[in-house]
Amino acid sequence: MKKKGLSALFQPVELTQGECWKTILAFSFPIIVSYLLQQVYTISDAAIVGQTLTAQEVAGVNDTSSLIFIFLQFAFGVSAGFCVVTSCNVGAHNPAGVRRSLTTQIVLSAALTVILTVLALLLLDPMLAWINVTPDNGEVYRAAYTYCAIIFAGIGAQLFYNFICSFLRSMGDSATPLAFLLFSTILNVGLDLLFILSFHWGVAGVAIATAIAYTVSATTLFVHLLKTDSVVRVTPRDLGLDPVALKRIVKIGLPAGIQSAVFAVANIIIQSAINSLGTEVMAASSAAMSLEYVCYNLLNSFSQACTTFVGQNHGARQIDRCTKTLKVCLIEGGIVALTTIVIIVGLGREILALFNSDPNIVSIGYIRVCSIFPAYAFSMFYENMSGYLRGFGISLMPALITMICVCGIRFYWVF
Repeated sequence: MKKKGLSALFQPVELTQGECWKTILAFSFPIIVSYLLQQVYTISDAAIVGQTLTAQEVAGVNDTSSLIFIFLQFAFGVSAGFCVVTSCNVGAHNPAGVRRSLTTQIVLSAALTVILTVLALLLLDPMLAWINVTPDNGEVYRAAYTYCAIIFAGIGAQLFYNFICSFLRSMGDSATPLAFLLFSTILNVGLDLLFILSFHWGVAGVAIATAIAYTVSATTLFVHLLKTDSVVRVTPRDLGLDPVALKRIVKIGLPAGIQSAVFAVANIIIQSAINSLGTEVMAASSAAMSLEYVCYNLLNSFSQACTTFVGQNHGARQIDRCTKTLKVCLIEGGIVALTTIVIIVGLGREILALFNSDPNIVSIGYIRVCSIFPAYAFSMFYENMSGYLRGFGISLMPALITMICVCGIRFYWVF
């Protein structure tokens, strides 16, 4: 019996049936809103931090985002392997395969969480040195070290949360992750205000708020999986590694994870070069980068949708629908890309002024906006085509092309 009312919004979407353009749009919309919500939180968090902490503490927090991004991006890339294996089983109407995929993902993600947490804490000092944040920087270094140490200690919750969200999306459910993200964002902002304004915990308060918010969200989302009445319901005794699922997940997810991590490292190298140009350029670049994240994440929504759609339809042996999916994602992604580029380039100065009212910083930031944003049209193409190939389980080639052509050019340009 088909569920009605609010609960119907949180049921998986059937991606192997219906008109492609409508289904893709319906599936992508919650992902787009999720990314926008994350940016709203980031901007709100930056506003709270900027209004309550010292300039040195703000610099310490802002400068470390690229370091945290390395580990998060690796996990996001690996989750592509989760997505493809699960979505293929969903399309093939293989509930046993879906359950084996889920239990393997839970065990593997738990292991990855421990490994990445330990690595992050051990490499904290060397990574801060990469971005020219050393003990000689005094308060900036103390703020950066405190913030990173707490975030990395609790990063497992963020990783596990995103692994579960990836699984739900591969099932065709993009609304449930959005609902939990909304809860997490509200909780995070509330804890920020409590820990900074009431408890006066400073930088540590910002990091603790993020760690608690993601821990609560990951726990409740995992309980949701344990309690659900659908095929994905698991019990602790079900947990284990399925060799076939594990092999496919690693084959698809590892290249994607390394690609994402290398991309983040390239950003660090560029950030290090930017930091050598002075505080005005650093502030301008940081503001412009916030806008870039909005654009990139909007385009990446269609890439994720493309991977999930192709995975399910490949499992259902509907190859014609897979090809149509790519065309639709390119068209819809192109419309979103063009609209975003026109708005941000057209209103760039006004938007940048919301981050910093200094005319010099706004002008420098606008140079970056005008130089980079038109290129996001090309980013849309390669992200969607990469997502399309991953849906078929082809992950190594897109990863190599991105690392050599995108990251390699960045390294060459800087050095």
